[in-house]
This record gives sequence, structure tokens and C-alpha cells, in this order.
Amino acid sequence: MGVEKQKTILAIDDNATQLKIFEKFLSSRYELALVKSASEAIGLLRTRNFDLILLDIEMPDVSGFEFLHEIRKIPQCMSKPVIIVTSHSEPDIINHARHSSASGVLTKPVNSKQLSKAIDLAFSGPAVDPFNL
Repeated sequence: MGVEKQKTILAIDDNATQLKIFEKFLSSRYELALVKSASEAIGLLRTRNFDLILLDIEMPDVSGFEFLHEIRKIPQCMSKPVIIVTSHSEPDIINHARHSSASGVLTKPVNSKQLSKAIDLAFSGPAVDPFNL
């Protein structure tokens, strides 16, 4: 039997504290790439394959929704699971996330249990509504 390859996650957030939280919660289970901008993330996505993306909505160079729309044009990212992680809990933001091509949405501050559940759901498929965690 072969050893299962560790899944890779790209986390994009302009807040260094949030990136450290992702690292603390996820580094023991996944290979992580942590970046602070959409432009840095696009560069990585063109050269590396990730199993899942954690995406902040509010970033200085481009919104998370614009970024999501753009990466869906990259062949290897067309169906890649993307979980939106946002500090906004307003219904219009949550609805926009629900109707985008995201796999789920989490409201900051996230805890390790919520994050693990959302990632597990994204990897296993849409058996449960990931927008109601």
C-alpha cells in the first residue's frame, strides 16, 4: 500500500494574524501555502496544484469575489474547492458567497472545529450544506 499524499491548501488573507491562525489549525494535517495578496496567489496557482483554497473577501488589490471569478478561468482551478473566510456576516455577503462558485463560507473569527468541518465537507462533496455550519 502506498502512503496517501498530504493534501495542499492555499490560504489567502492580507491579515498576518489570520494566516498564523490557519497555520496553527492546519499545519499538522495539510501542506500549507500562506499568501497575503491575490496577485501572489495567482502566481502560485499558475505553477502549483492545490487541493483547496481558503479565501478572504476583503483584500487591498482585488476582492475575494473578483479573485474567485478570475481563477475559475484557469483550467486546473475551474472546479477547485474554495472556502470563503470573511469578517462580514451580513446576509448580502453570505448570499453572494452562496451564489458564487465557492464551496462554503466561514465567518471570522473561525475556530479549528469549524475550519476542519468546512474543509472535510469541501473534500467529500456537497452532502451537507457548507453554508450552514
